[in-house]
Amino acid sequence: MDYTEEEFDQAKSKVLKYIMYKKRTEAEIRRKFQMMEETMLDDVIDYLKEVGYINDQNYLDRALAEFMNIHTLSIREIQYKLLAKGLTIPVIENYFDQHQEELAQYEYQSAKTIYNKKLRNMEPASIFQFLRKKGYRDGTIRRLKEEESV
Repeated sequence: MDYTEEEFDQAKSKVLKYIMYKKRTEAEIRRKFQMMEETMLDDVIDYLKEVGYINDQNYLDRALAEFMNIHTLSIREIQYKLLAKGLTIPVIENYFDQHQEELAQYEYQSAKTIYNKKLRNMEPASIFQFLRKKGYRDGTIRRLKEEESV
């Protein structure tokens, strides 16, 4: 340990202030505080993980709930947003594997919302192309086409 207890407390306070403003992933914290001495940052992060202030799994749960309540996003768009927050591919894939049905239903409802909104100004074929470009899965688009053709 190359720092004093007081320095550790100051570093901990800075990081806490950052994560209390808005929940953050470990990767976001590391990016923000990359100028901090590495050993101290590791110790601060370890401490904050122990006491429950940093938990990427909880972050993932909350972020997905927020995305699903507020946005009309494809599964692929959600994955990109989570990757941008610093969550790892295995963590994301594991979560998505465990919540496949819920996410598939969300994506379908999201695509349907977009379809109904754009139907006023666009042809169905153009809407389906738009959804494909936004990253909606082929199965979701196919299901929507089948439902809308009835």
